[in-house]
Amino acid sequence: MSTRADQQPLLAFHLFDAEADVQIVERRLPHWSQAGAVCFLTWRTIDSLPKDVLDRWFGDRARWLASHGIQPDDPQWRDQLQRLDFKLVRDFLDKLWNRWHDSLDAGHGAGALRQPELSAIVADSLQHFDGDRHEMLDYVVMPNHCHLLAVFPDEQAMLVQCESWKHYTAVQINRRLHQRGHFWQADGFDHLVRTEAQFEYLRKYIRDNPQRARLKPGEYRHYSKVLS
Repeated sequence: MSTRADQQPLLAFHLFDAEADVQIVERRLPHWSQAGAVCFLTWRTIDSLPKDVLDRWFGDRARWLASHGIQPDDPQWRDQLQRLDFKLVRDFLDKLWNRWHDSLDAGHGAGALRQPELSAIVADSLQHFDGDRHEMLDYVVMPNHCHLLAVFPDEQAMLVQCESWKHYTAVQINRRLHQRGHFWQADGFDHLVRTEAQFEYLRKYIRDNPQRARLKPGEYRHYSKVLS
């Protein structure tokens, strides 16, 4: 199910500015935020990646970064990665970024969000404060994960809003499934969008995700805001 909105953004936004203030929160994956910058976010359900797949990915990432002179636990590792030769950055994306998302698309776990009434809870929550607390540009709700491109007004807003989204949707979904416990994995994946080409690539990536995962209509929800 795809939706396009013709309204123009209400919040001013820009691509990542390396000279401006940026906040980094270190968990298992670093969390980056910058006022007004477009951010690509991924959340996944608690059962979306088996432990052996996840551990192997983190191990491979650490070895790749270390072999190119980057400390894997350095909160600035992404900035350092961007300074490498373009071919090396492409190699990292091909070997690791793509593999992470391909693993999500493999359909591990129960795939609860394949149910339209449950994916609607996530979609409605993402759009509830659109134009107020955040600017929602694109999202796709997949059976076991969610990608979105959004803009937040200040450095704290991204983390606060994401926690609010995840808590609310988890409570509502668990209630309908008659279950308790964690629904979303605690940490997500986030990336500040740096170039116009990257922004367009990620919009296309979100739009095409259901097709890549071979989902049928009704097994996903996609939204894209028309920009001019």
